[in-house]
Amino acid sequence: MPKSSKTTESITLRGFTPYKEKKGEEYMNDAQKAHFRGLLQTWKTELMEEVDRTVSHMKDEAANFPDPADRASQEEEFSLELRTRDRERKLIKKIDSTMQLIDDDEYGYCDTCGVEIGIRRLEARPTATQCIDCKTLDEIKEKQVGG
Repeated sequence: MPKSSKTTESITLRGFTPYKEKKGEEYMNDAQKAHFRGLLQTWKTELMEEVDRTVSHMKDEAANFPDPADRASQEEEFSLELRTRDRERKLIKKIDSTMQLIDDDEYGYCDTCGVEIGIRRLEARPTATQCIDCKTLDEIKEKQVGG
């Protein structure tokens, strides 16, 4: 995947298969938890691989260009990569805390109102801690206060 199209929280995991719910199935049962644990672990692994690629790239590409413009371009490229990796490092921490929620049987429920977040929303954003309604309200309030 090209680096320019990758955002920190978008998920395009290799081999992702949406969870197929069975009729009458209990929400956040063992199969669903295993599905999300696997999804989160794959996501974390891919992020870690990207970190390793960045380190290798920076070592390989590091050069002391005599031209100040070339040097500045390289430094800006490295700066952008490091900022992206820092966001991904924070995301890895969030993934770890989300996996802890699964272990504690607290995953999949809104922190604000306690309702089920929903399988499809969690597949779109596995680290979600709010249902779509509460998240929407928070964003509206943020726009009003932040103006």
